[in-house]
Amino acid sequence: MNKIAEMISIYFDGLFYGDTDKLEQVFLKGSYLYGDIKGQPYAKSLDEYLEGVKNRKSPSEMDETQNMQILSIEVLGQMATARLRVPMLGFNYYDFLSLALIDGEWKIVNKLFVHVD
Repeated sequence: MNKIAEMISIYFDGLFYGDTDKLEQVFLKGSYLYGDIKGQPYAKSLDEYLEGVKNRKSPSEMDETQNMQILSIEVLGQMATARLRVPMLGFNYYDFLSLALIDGEWKIVNKLFVHVD
């Protein structure tokens, strides 16, 4: 589980600092992201998502405090799920990550997320 927590720490840094290199490091190429933001569906490929991250101000640039946290991790064999709280950019996101151990490294293969008031 430590390797998963380390990977999620890189994910949090990528989100907080808008570092797409770090995000590319933790996602499997071809991953898909689906969310619900205030009742509006959000569906993007990893490439579309990374382009959006490149073109927005990061939480760090907006002088936010990094309060992201791991709520739970469940591992079954070479598959895992992680539930995260990701408050940023004025939203209270919860991320549900599907993870797989690929060539000895944990990668995010799918991301579901929702904003909750």
